[in-house]
Amino acid sequence: MRRLVLSAILIAAAGLSACKPETPRPTASGQSALDIMEKVAVSANNCWFKSGDAAFRAYQLSPELSSFSGRPRILLVRKGSRDDRPVLVVQAEGKPPRLDAFGPLLNEDVAPRIRQDVVRWANGRKDC
Repeated sequence: MRRLVLSAILIAAAGLSACKPETPRPTASGQSALDIMEKVAVSANNCWFKSGDAAFRAYQLSPELSSFSGRPRILLVRKGSRDDRPVLVVQAEGKPPRLDAFGPLLNEDVAPRIRQDVVRWANGRKDC
């Protein structure tokens, strides 16, 4: 009986780990985490917000690039909401920089697009 319960727990844990969103990981030779996140922040603002993109109309961008933690990041929060918890966090850290993205918005239909956009922008492209 204990083996059956342990097996069920292990199967459930494996299933949950498979649901974790993939983390964008661009190649970033010679760039700092701040360099990468500045590119991502400018492009996200232009392509997702200034363009009036319907997929991001309910959100606003909150860049936190001058982070003393060594993790410059951008946050997407619900526009006009009292709940300040971000629905998306994109951050870079380390040397060489590693890019991470997480939050409930990565469980939505727009998640693949977010991942593709962020990696593309982090690699220096500016197109939407």
